[in-house]
Amino acid sequence: MTVMFKSLLARLGASSTVAIPDALWEATLASLPFVARLDAAERARLRALAERFLGEKEMAAAGELELTAAMQVDIAVQACLPILNLGLSWYRGWTSIVVYPSEFLVPRELTDEDGVVHQFIEPIAGEAWDGGPLLLSWDDAQRRNGDLGLAYNVVIHEFTHKIDMLNGDADGVPPFTRSSHPELDPQEWTAALAQAFERFNAELELIEHELPPGLDPDDEAADRYYTHLPLDPYAGQDEGEFFAVSSEAFFVDPARLRAAFPDWYRQLALFFKQDPLASPLSPDAAGAGDKGRTK
Repeated sequence: MTVMFKSLLARLGASSTVAIPDALWEATLASLPFVARLDAAERARLRALAERFLGEKEMAAAGELELTAAMQVDIAVQACLPILNLGLSWYRGWTSIVVYPSEFLVPRELTDEDGVVHQFIEPIAGEAWDGGPLLLSWDDAQRRNGDLGLAYNVVIHEFTHKIDMLNGDADGVPPFTRSSHPELDPQEWTAALAQAFERFNAELELIEHELPPGLDPDDEAADRYYTHLPLDPYAGQDEGEFFAVSSEAFFVDPARLRAAFPDWYRQLALFFKQDPLASPLSPDAAGAGDKGRTK
């Protein structure tokens, strides 16, 4: 694999920011409908944050991808939305972002219950490495619609994994403190997460029982059984994935998430220090945002 670094703009001196041209900024916002809820002051702060992000992080293109300024700004804006009221320090400890043209292959190793090791190659749209780079598929970073009609945003997904990893494994419990989040209680967070995660997996189990004999859950023919879920089925993998998939929905399709898990939604609003449904510009209807990942 050939990795090529493409700078957004020539950096002047030791500046840690990159100026985003007005036309590019407006074009980026127009392509991201879930950012429309922000007022003028919030958009200005998001722009300043994205400019600092572009100055401090390094983006590289993998394969034959030509990494343009527009692509880098698009990724930066989506990445900075979750930390709009938290700050860039929540992405500390790493610098590199590698952007692939589309899904890329990652070798995996899995040990089953009998101790047998299985090795395989998995196509993925994104991956966050603990202490290392963040990998993204550009095709998936642009996705605004999906097959199941469920919230989808691979950029927000992977960057919230990075937040979660600040205190170790991605377990759905980011490192908030009384100082950083005085309104958040660790016990309430853990209880809300556990309850929502268990309820979601119970729904998944019911769907699996409803599937006709011999129908593979990953087959497209099974998609219609999953469309009523509040989150993409991938959220049922573990608490870390539930947090990341929930975060996608929080910013992209908040009404659907709040209707399904109001207590968990409140915890996310307290953590991110923003409430997408509190904005007068926010569409308060399920399915109003971008749509989602297939199983």
